[in-house]
Amino acid sequence: MLILGIDPGTTHSGFVLLHSDMSVVEAGHVANAEIFRLLVELDNPQVAIEMVGLYGTGMAVAKDVFWTCVAIGRFYEASPNGALLYLRQTIKAHLCGNPKAKDGNIRQALADRLGAPGTKKNPGPTYGVTGHCWQALAVAVCHADGVESISPPRKEG
Repeated sequence: MLILGIDPGTTHSGFVLLHSDMSVVEAGHVANAEIFRLLVELDNPQVAIEMVGLYGTGMAVAKDVFWTCVAIGRFYEASPNGALLYLRQTIKAHLCGNPKAKDGNIRQALADRLGAPGTKKNPGPTYGVTGHCWQALAVAVCHADGVESISPPRKEG
């Protein structure tokens, strides 16, 4: 089984391909068009996408948040076997035990669980996972762990 974890963005997104044995196959921060290529070319991956969550009553959000939502919807619809959406708070709570955890906490929890990145000379299990790829790895691990998603049922037709 191969899981494609996606940390979506307006024009570029982080991704991780995670094997069922919890090994990172590939990671990158690429143009969204490249994510669509992966969705078409990969052999039936399970797709896990980080979903934009609530920001609180009356809090304004930048227009980039809305464009990220558009990208999420496009990835969701383009996933051949469907995709599962996971809220960031759920990911934080699952990996760190606290929905208010920071990116550094998530990175450390993943490195503790899967192994440190290592160096170019001596690569570790998460070597090549950088920046947005850590969030993509986090959503892929949550999917592999069977964390409950917020995905609505897909309607045919």
